[in-house]
Amino acid sequence: MSLLDIRVPAVLLRIDRNPFHHGTLGAVRSLGRAGVEVHVVADCAGSPVRRSRFVRRLHPPPAPGASPAEIVAVLRRVAARIGRPAVLIPMDDASAITAGRFRADLAPAYLLPQQSGTLPERVADKAELAGVCAAAGIPHPTTLVPDSTEETAAAVRRLGLPVIAKWSRPWLLPAGSGLRSTAVVRSAREAVELYLRSEEAGSRLLLQEFLPPGPDRDWFFHGYADRTGQVRAGGPGRKQQAWPRGAGLTAVGLWTPNPQVRALAERLTGELGFRGIFDLDFRRCGSTGRYHLLDFNPRPGAQFRLFADSAGLDVVRALHLDLTHRPLPDGVPLAGRAFVVENYAPLSALRPAPRGRELAWSAPDDRGPGLAMWALWGRHVAGRILDRLRAGTADRTPHPYAPVVRQAGEPLVPAAQAAEPLVPAARDEEPTGVAGVPGVSSLSGQPDRSDDEKASSC
Repeated sequence: MSLLDIRVPAVLLRIDRNPFHHGTLGAVRSLGRAGVEVHVVADCAGSPVRRSRFVRRLHPPPAPGASPAEIVAVLRRVAARIGRPAVLIPMDDASAITAGRFRADLAPAYLLPQQSGTLPERVADKAELAGVCAAAGIPHPTTLVPDSTEETAAAVRRLGLPVIAKWSRPWLLPAGSGLRSTAVVRSAREAVELYLRSEEAGSRLLLQEFLPPGPDRDWFFHGYADRTGQVRAGGPGRKQQAWPRGAGLTAVGLWTPNPQVRALAERLTGELGFRGIFDLDFRRCGSTGRYHLLDFNPRPGAQFRLFADSAGLDVVRALHLDLTHRPLPDGVPLAGRAFVVENYAPLSALRPAPRGRELAWSAPDDRGPGLAMWALWGRHVAGRILDRLRAGTADRTPHPYAPVVRQAGEPLVPAAQAAEPLVPAARDEEPTGVAGVPGVSSLSGQPDRSDDEKASSC
């Protein structure tokens, strides 16, 4: 008998159009295996997610550039088809912000955590996050938001080079602009050139202190804050491999006890009164040893399945249990458990995992997505290579605006590195070494399809 109330379906909403978002598949499997009817509102036309046997039905997503009202209208149509209340699970920041803003409009068709409707937007906005951390006493890289070209140059001088340049609401970046959500800036001139494109970008440019990467410096915490504010499920994890290397999504993560990271996560969510699923990214400063919060994502992180405990509880199941007034089981943390995104780290997927491991795409009880992923990946890589050969752009010299993290759209296939292959990066996961995430307006705004997420964002 399932611990979850299988009479209540779940609706996964993702506005971002990256087809290789493995977090969506993780949520489909987690709930589907427990017997919950899972509906997906996302662009899955070219996604391995559509091959999962645990998907009850795929629903058309909001059109690109859809307004919040249009997104709500799509969700209402889905609710009418389902015919009974469902747990709504936003899978990207734009979705989480829309759900928070319009919670009252979506009820009673959808069950959502009760909290301030503006809180998801506040913590997701990169410019707002610095103030949130300052108010809560959480370490955060020094962040400056210039209001002129002169202030931009002065900020670079104050922070020192290199510096991190970020758009506060990256999903508003217009398609085809060439603008990237996050970049390493190596001169004041580069920073000023970016600032001059602020109107085009649709949100503020911020400049941030660069925290150098290093061994065991990149950490994350996934959790669920229940209706009382207690943090349940999830835990602290260490990023062992990233894609792109040193600055991207988690390719290999390890469940690693860390009382300091847990204490920071619990303190921040407690002071904010946050309710629901959250994903925090930290970087440890090599000189001070302090853990700086880089991102607060008000939704599941792509690697949330790393934290499935001995009772099978993860943050998505915790949300469903709590919103349907079911008790959450007390499981034992499985320290040392690994999560591997096999298309980014194939060798790691083949190595022994004595304390257990979950793969992002491949699963013995749901083989379709894994097979589909490799087929789609092969075609995608071949197409990219042909395009580059035709365009004569085989030069692998790093671009001066090389992104620290991918943040939207269809995955970019980077140049091959060592034994780990290239693959479309997803945008669910924010950068190592940088901060924050989006806000709202036209919530479906998509950056250049070749500049995808962080990722890790069907």
